[in-house]
Amino acid sequence: MALCDSDGVLPQGYGRTVPPSSPAGQLDDTSSSVNPPAAAHRWTPGRNEMLAILSAIMALMAMAIDLMLTGFDEMRDAFGLDPTSNEVANVITVFFIGLAVAQLFFGPITDRFGRKSVLYASVIIYVIGAVGSALAPSLGWLLVARFVWGIGAAGARVVATAVVRDYFEGVQMAKAMSQIMAVFIMVPVVAPTLGAAIIAIAPWRTVFWACAVWALMMSAWSLRLPESLPPENRRRLDRRDITSAYVEFARTRPTIWYSIASVFLQACFTMYLASSELIVSEIYDRREQFPFIFGLTALGFAVAAALNGRAVGRFGVRRVIWAVLGILIAGSAVLTVVVSVVDTPSFWFFMPGIGLMLMMFMFLMPNMSAEALQPVPHIAGTASALSGACRMAGGAVLGGLVASQIDTSVTPFAVALLVFAIAAAICSAIAEGRPRRAVLPAMAGAAVSN
Repeated sequence: MALCDSDGVLPQGYGRTVPPSSPAGQLDDTSSSVNPPAAAHRWTPGRNEMLAILSAIMALMAMAIDLMLTGFDEMRDAFGLDPTSNEVANVITVFFIGLAVAQLFFGPITDRFGRKSVLYASVIIYVIGAVGSALAPSLGWLLVARFVWGIGAAGARVVATAVVRDYFEGVQMAKAMSQIMAVFIMVPVVAPTLGAAIIAIAPWRTVFWACAVWALMMSAWSLRLPESLPPENRRRLDRRDITSAYVEFARTRPTIWYSIASVFLQACFTMYLASSELIVSEIYDRREQFPFIFGLTALGFAVAAALNGRAVGRFGVRRVIWAVLGILIAGSAVLTVVVSVVDTPSFWFFMPGIGLMLMMFMFLMPNMSAEALQPVPHIAGTASALSGACRMAGGAVLGGLVASQIDTSVTPFAVALLVFAIAAAICSAIAEGRPRRAVLPAMAGAAVSN
């Protein structure tokens, strides 16, 4: 059961000091209900601060990726790689694999032991991975450390998503996720520039130490976050319960199919993250402009995430999903046609086009996550973990394969974007029980009505 009321408002008394004699409907420090705060927390953050804390937790993953992108050239030099080698992109792929695998374990654990204890354990692992990366003597050891780093980021991500599901449901959950994403996505806006600034005055490994410091700062701030899963709502950590939750996840059609749809969207993000530096620096010869180009694209993500919160409130989650899928497929088709005629189109056509297409994902990812978790609130941690694991693992493999094919041409990127968009639409149709022949009318109708 979500902790907000039908309008998405947190319970009365949440976010302010409540005396022990508080009237009914407010929180008191002896309450054992599902309403936060727990007995130990006499003062808890308001809604906006709570979502800001969750954004900071989610930003651990973005910091671990985006801060180092401008250091790829230094990594190539340090490990004796060819200047055009895309082998360093494995630091992204391996991180996502660790992120995916670990979520399968963190999901049941957070449903058993609560959200905050798992958060702090994952931060410790995160810091170990970051420090290990900073000290890695070779590319091989760096990849090992990045895998560990991904494991730590997984726990933080599972906790943040589960806490949102604890408090919100339906449209309000989608709006909360959009608000979190709007703040979280500002990290890619500033991280490449910040990373470039750090590398300009310090060794490139300093960016890894910066991530460890950020994790510790976020952990201190999260002390204000109340435990959102009371003991009476926790699940046993045994094979039967875990298997039961996994089976329910697989049998709940919206949950499993929206999760599969998000795999294809994540693949697009992964191939962008893994290849953007090569595309901008080598194919379009704009190396010095990369931090600003990457940041500007990420700023578009933030705008889209903010607009999504308004859109789902006005039109509903599913109508927004279908309208945006239609735009994404149409735009990707145009890009594919152009690159089939001109192998390397104008920078001013291709990069803004890719930026606009990736903006569409900010209307899709939070909404698909909300729709996937909506039917299974009683296994929110496990469902969040399984959905995230599917998305991260599948996205890392598919996106990594496409990124490895990008060297002197952007054609593989454009074609893959179109294929993945169509696949996501088909999976969304299955999630809603639509016949495949109804996919195109659904997208057209949603676009017109919106």
